[in-house]
Amino acid sequence: MTDLIILFVLMKRDLTMYAIKKHIADKFAPFTNPSFGALKPALVRLEKSKFITSSKVMSEGGKLSSFYSITDSGIKELRKLLLEPFSQNPIQFLSDAKIKLCCASFLSAQDTEQMYENIKSVAYLHRMRAQKILEDEYNKPDFYQKIVLDSTICEYNNFISMIEGFEKENGRNS
Repeated sequence: MTDLIILFVLMKRDLTMYAIKKHIADKFAPFTNPSFGALKPALVRLEKSKFITSSKVMSEGGKLSSFYSITDSGIKELRKLLLEPFSQNPIQFLSDAKIKLCCASFLSAQDTEQMYENIKSVAYLHRMRAQKILEDEYNKPDFYQKIVLDSTICEYNNFISMIEGFEKENGRNS
C-alpha cells in the first residue's frame, strides 16, 4: 500500500520525502502511517521501476533537497494498484479497501465501479464467513466470540452499505 499512497500523493505535485510523509499523515493517518524507514525504500523501488523520478534542488537556505514526481508509467501503475485484487486476510482487506477508496477520485467512473464490485465481493465473503462461525451448531461461539462476531458482521454490513451509497453517487455523476 505504501507504493500506492506515494503515487497518489505525487499526482497533485512534486514533493520531497518529508512532504510525502506529511501528505500521507494528513490524508491517510487513520489507516496507515509509514515511517521514513518504509518510505525511503519504497521511493527507491518506485524510481528503479521508473514510476517516479527525482531531481535535486538547492533550497534558499543552501540545502540540497530531492523532489519526487510521478511519471506516465507511474500513473498507469497507480491505476493497476487500485484495481488489483484484495487480500483474503480480513484485517488487511479492510485496511486496503479504505485506502483505495480514499484514492478513488483518481479513477474513471468505469474503473471506480470495478473497484466497488471488487470490494463488495470480498466484503460479502468475509461477512459470510463470520456469519457461518456465528451459526455453527457444533462449535457454538462463546459469549465474547459471539459479541465480536456480531460486531464484525455489523461492520461489514455498514461497509457494504457505504459502497452501495458510493455506487449510487457514481451513477448519478456518470
